[in-house]
Amino acid sequence: MVATTNNKGLVLAGLMLGLIFAELDETVVSTAMPTIIRELHGLSLYGWVAGVYMLAVTMFMPILGKLADLYGRKRVYLSCMALFMAGSIVGGLADSMTMLLVGRGIQGIGAGGLMPLALVIIGDTYPLEQRAKIQSLFGPLMILPQLLGPTVGGYMVGHVNWHWVFLINIPVGLLSAAVLGIGMRESRGEEKRAIDWTGAATLVAALLSLLMAPVLIDNRGLSWSSPLIVGLLALSAALTALFVFIERRAKEPIIPLRLFRHRSVVVLSCIVLILMLGIMGGIATFPFFAQNVMGLTPTAAGYLMLAFMAGAIPSSIANGFLITKVPYRNLFIACFTLPVVGFYLLTRIGLDTSVLYVIVTFFILGLGIGVLFGSDNLIVQESVDKADSGAALGTVQLFQSLGATIGLSVFGSLLARHINQGVSGMADRLPAGTANTIATGGIPQGLPHDLLIKVQTVFADAFQGIFGISFVFVIAAFAACWFLKKEVLQKREETPGAETVAATAASAE
Repeated sequence: MVATTNNKGLVLAGLMLGLIFAELDETVVSTAMPTIIRELHGLSLYGWVAGVYMLAVTMFMPILGKLADLYGRKRVYLSCMALFMAGSIVGGLADSMTMLLVGRGIQGIGAGGLMPLALVIIGDTYPLEQRAKIQSLFGPLMILPQLLGPTVGGYMVGHVNWHWVFLINIPVGLLSAAVLGIGMRESRGEEKRAIDWTGAATLVAALLSLLMAPVLIDNRGLSWSSPLIVGLLALSAALTALFVFIERRAKEPIIPLRLFRHRSVVVLSCIVLILMLGIMGGIATFPFFAQNVMGLTPTAAGYLMLAFMAGAIPSSIANGFLITKVPYRNLFIACFTLPVVGFYLLTRIGLDTSVLYVIVTFFILGLGIGVLFGSDNLIVQESVDKADSGAALGTVQLFQSLGATIGLSVFGSLLARHINQGVSGMADRLPAGTANTIATGGIPQGLPHDLLIKVQTVFADAFQGIFGISFVFVIAAFAACWFLKKEVLQKREETPGAETVAATAASAE
């Protein structure tokens, strides 16, 4: 596969348009879900709408990356956009929850290829230094959907109808696909390439078994120790072992095992997995603390998170300029000291925590974690052979997605357990029926002041415990940064013998 002359501006515009609206769809749908659930009478399936989408995104991410390596980035990316639009049509025309879930699943498959393939296409289109600056803006730009989503979703539901939450994706997707199709030129070799269908099916089954565990816990109230969950985790482990066995013998493996000979791929996969496992649950549930302990409105609690992006944006941009001039291990070590500080500060939150304290803390976290916005993808792309870049990016993002998904569920379960245990002794003083739902529904209104303080103290203690666990995970991620190579990022072709080494490794596989 060789990319011929591209119109770089059109390629970038097409990719950014598609990515922003794919991300926007998530927040718009979340805003519209109460109305959708009411009209489709689907309260019992509410949690599955997000669960099915997440399952599809995660399961197909590495598969689509490998298909792009085999059959061309443009063809597979446009196919993913077509799938996303097809899912939008099914969701937009849904007259039942079953049809809506099918549409979200199809959307998720398409979305699973959009981000990793966009990064690969940019890698094929721009030289390293330009790409570092462009990719450093990718993460910050994804804040736009978070800001616009609630407004767009509310307008659609209030002034049009919820069906257009999905159908609006069609003209935008067509425009994005047309811009990219016109701007991008790609020639492909004519040799036939075998697809590892057995490996792909085994990988999907292994990931489905693993990710169904947190989905069932969140939507069916099961615990991590229940027989069904333990059985699913055991099945996932067995299928993962079978997948490795299959990949060792496949001619074109979905996840080439030679990728794990690259230190950068292994270390970055560990970093994003550990980090997402440890921080997503605490950060995602923080608005719950802000509303119930700090007394903020839901909107104000949500916008507190913008302090994180205020730190991440300049950090991402600065690291995009520095990564081709400074050893990237040094950048990661320096930046990851800040999340350690930030999560230590979060372990000190309590009843008297001020808005300023939270803003400063989240700003520090953003400054540190901003190094991951684009930098990890750049390092992966320049660490592996170009023919494996799609599979490599899909694999690292798979670990990131797994960490976030499992972390959200585990931390959510821990938080609910701590709060329920803390309020169990006050059940007779709380409004009837609220003691068992307070961990998800919040503190009821009208409590006597002394009881309110006790319940808020339970919340504060529970969050301190959660952030204490996060603090340990962040220290582990910081330690992992020391295993990165101490080298300045440079284009692989500029390193003498790099292609020869890669070819030798590939033939030895």
